Amino acid sequence: MEETDAKTARRQGYHHGDLRSALIETGLRLLKTKAGNEIGLREVARGTGVSATAVYRHFPDKDALLGALAHEGFEKLADQQEAAGAREETQDAAFRAIGQAYVHFAVANPALFRLMTSYMHLSAACDRGGTVVGDNRAGRLLKDNIAALMPADASERDREIAAIQSLALVHGLAQLVLAGQVPNDPAIIDAAVDRFGNWTR
Repeated sequence: MEETDAKTARRQGYHHGDLRSALIETGLRLLKTKAGNEIGLREVARGTGVSATAVYRHFPDKDALLGALAHEGFEKLADQQEAAGAREETQDAAFRAIGQAYVHFAVANPALFRLMTSYMHLSAACDRGGTVVGDNRAGRLLKDNIAALMPADASERDREIAAIQSLALVHGLAQLVLAGQVPNDPAIIDAAVDRFGNWTR
């Protein structure tokens, strides 16, 4: 299958702006069968149907590639969280839905999730600096929902602590499920998230 994809890529060629996206898509596909630290630039080049030299024009080293994959992971996570929240009728229900979506995304994409955790600091969305919570679209979605739920006079510190607590719950739950310490049961996952946070009640 990979060989077919490579041949197709060579036949079609790439415009200057398309190759980077194609390389990322290849990397994401490889993550479905192996860990991030097992993916090399040459393997991504072969899977995309281009030379290793072409890859280096977009990603000078392996960390740059893995950081871009992590960034794409956060974008995909945010898309799923936004879709989950949009299905709910209240702000509180939407907030809980985006938390549940976080855990379900992690469980469905274990290799990508682990890469996102390890390379969060290299994600293009985090290059601006600041705290980890909120430095990518998924994090900003979390913070925006907390801001809408907490009292208008809540301090920035209180909002930050609430964001950390919320992230700790869903991230920790995801890690426990992936480690086999909590059953991979969507109903249990949803209930654990749904009953969290008396400050939103």
